[in-house]
Amino acid sequence: MYQFSRAIYRELAPHLGDPGPGDAVLSNHMRVLRACESTVERLATDRYYFAKPARTLFGEIRVYFPMSAQRRVYQVVCAYIGLAQRYLAQDPVAAYMAVSGKPLQCRATTRKGEACQRVPLAHNGYCPSHQHLAETEHRELAAA
Repeated sequence: MYQFSRAIYRELAPHLGDPGPGDAVLSNHMRVLRACESTVERLATDRYYFAKPARTLFGEIRVYFPMSAQRRVYQVVCAYIGLAQRYLAQDPVAAYMAVSGKPLQCRATTRKGEACQRVPLAHNGYCPSHQHLAETEHRELAAA
């Protein structure tokens, strides 16, 4: 998954603006790279509760670029985050393992209050035993 954050950074690095007085030149580069990596990490580990990752990342890094490069920054961020989301939809287990190093677990909790240890289905994040929670969640969103 980190190949997406690194690709965003590599494509945007030449467009970075000058650092402010007293800032090191590398500090802007490091901030942009960290923002890209944290967004991709959150996308892989918490994708069901991360509504607009491209907008979030753009809002976080846009201050490091001159006004003339803003459109390019937005286009690059949207393109690569879209690719990351497609990759994540195809193989969420591998993406989660690449970021966290742990196997993907069901989003539900057991009656004892512990996290369910079963492997979830790719399309909704719940295991077959907790599939009914995804249907309830979908109905609540439709009603709101």
